[in-house]
Parts: sequence; C-alpha cells; structure tokens
Amino acid sequence: MSLYKIADFDADYRDVFQENDIKGLGVYTETSDDKIGTISDILVDEEGHFRYLVVDLGFWIFGKKVLLPIGRSRIDYNADRVYAIGMTRQQAEDLPEFDERLTLDYDYEERVRGVYRNPNTINNYGDSRVVDTPAALEPATPLDAPALGMGGAYQPTLDTPVYDRDSYNYAQEPSLYDLNDRDHQTLRLYEERLVANKQRRKTGEVTIGKHVETETTRVAMPLEKERVVIERVTPSNEAITSPGSTAFQEGEVARVDIYEETPDIRKETFVREEVRVSKVVDQDTVETQETIRREELDVDAPDLPIDERH
Repeated sequence: MSLYKIADFDADYRDVFQENDIKGLGVYTETSDDKIGTISDILVDEEGHFRYLVVDLGFWIFGKKVLLPIGRSRIDYNADRVYAIGMTRQQAEDLPEFDERLTLDYDYEERVRGVYRNPNTINNYGDSRVVDTPAALEPATPLDAPALGMGGAYQPTLDTPVYDRDSYNYAQEPSLYDLNDRDHQTLRLYEERLVANKQRRKTGEVTIGKHVETETTRVAMPLEKERVVIERVTPSNEAITSPGSTAFQEGEVARVDIYEETPDIRKETFVREEVRVSKVVDQDTVETQETIRREELDVDAPDLPIDERH
C-alpha cells in the first residue's frame, strides 16, 4: 500500500474540492477547542482515497509533523476548521514524526495506528465513555485495545485482532479510515448563473493594393529659334573716303552665331499621395434573458436551537 501526497497524485485536485481545499486549515481539539496545529498536506492511497491528514503541530510541539487518520477528523467548512477527534497531547508526543524523506511503509503506519489504538483514545462521540456497539457495527479494533509498548509500538494481545502486512486493508479499521456521515456531511446548494462569453469570428476580409493606370498627357512649351535679319540702310550723309582706306577690300566676312531651343522631355516619378490603413472598433451591446434556478436551504427543526454560520 503506497501513499502519495495529493498534489503528486492529482495536480488538479483543487477542482474536486471546489474551492474547499483543507490545506492550511487550523486543527482543533473537540473537547477544549484548542488549536493544535495546521493541515500541511493530505495523503491518499493508490485509488485516491483519503487516508491521512498531515498536521503541523506548531502550536503544540514546534517543528513536528504527524499523521492524523482521516476517520479521526471532522472537517467544518463553515468554520474553516478541522477537528481532531480524541487527539490528546500525549498522543501527539507518542506519534512518530512525519518526514517526507522517509518511506511510509507498513511498519511506520503500524506505529501511527498503534497510537490511535490506545484505549485512552476518546471515541467518536467526543468523550472517553465505553459505547455498546452492535456486533455488525463494531470496529475491527476494539476501544479496549491494550496500551502502547516500548518506543510507541503497538503490542497486540490474544483479544486484539492481529494484522498481517501482506493482507492488511484500510477497510479493516473503519474507526481510523472511514469518512463517517456524522463528521463529514456536506449539503451543497446549487444555483444556475448566466455566463456570457464572446466569440471572435471573421466576418470578411478587406484587400488593399494598387495597380497602374496609363493615360496620354500633352505638354506645351515655347521654343526660341534665332534667325538673321539683314537690313540695308542708305546713309543720310555721304562721306568721301580717302584713297588708301579700307574700302574695296576683298575677303571681309562678318559671322553671327544662330541658336534655337529644342524640346527636352523626360518622365520623373513623384509621390502623389499617402494612404494610411487602420482599423477602428465599434461597440454594440446585445442583451438576452434566461430563466435560472437556485436552491434554497429548508431547515425543519421545530423548537430546536439552530446555529447557522456563514
């Protein structure tokens, strides 16, 4: 029989608790209502059944952790407390210390069970009276079992059931491992709620691109062209030149440069405009209504005192 810390057995165990995780809850005695420690972990078997609560006895014995069989506990979710049924300080001192580094084998569990089989253990009714139990309901370990021997080891007698390590089963000791109805009853009230979720779906696609269009453009530009104008003028005063002057010289030439403008047309690319693309979100409120149900608690206890805690 192997034991596992509940988080190692099921990483999502908190979903089963539905926000009622008992880790961290204070542990109290039933008789004196004294705080004796805090739940630090839960141990389960191979099938996930609760077997032990790991209790840090920091309020009683500093630095010591012990195992509390689940059947010897009462969980009060309203008060956020766990009550250790019949736990005494002597038991806390006799219990072997829980160490995560040690192997939790049959011998270790027998040392733990031996302490709780002590005849001085307070019964499930919260006191030390002997209860006459019908044979069909009698626990496997009687309340008048012998006391512990040396070193906290359980010493069975001829009147005590002898357990075998190869055939031992937790069902043999319901007083230690049963989650009895009196100490672990929970009534859950359910209600329906409207849960509004939004789904994002694609309604379309906008494609933005560009293409090239062509057109014929005309441009007009003035051009200048030079030409030679020859003007003959008769002088008003006829002058007589003297012999030997420059008159009648052959080969005299006058040169004039003629220019004209020719068109130089080319294409250049300019940014005509910029197009910016973005998205805006328009909000719209959609309302709907549904009929939901809720359970309410009905308490039928005429003339009886009821302490209702929230």
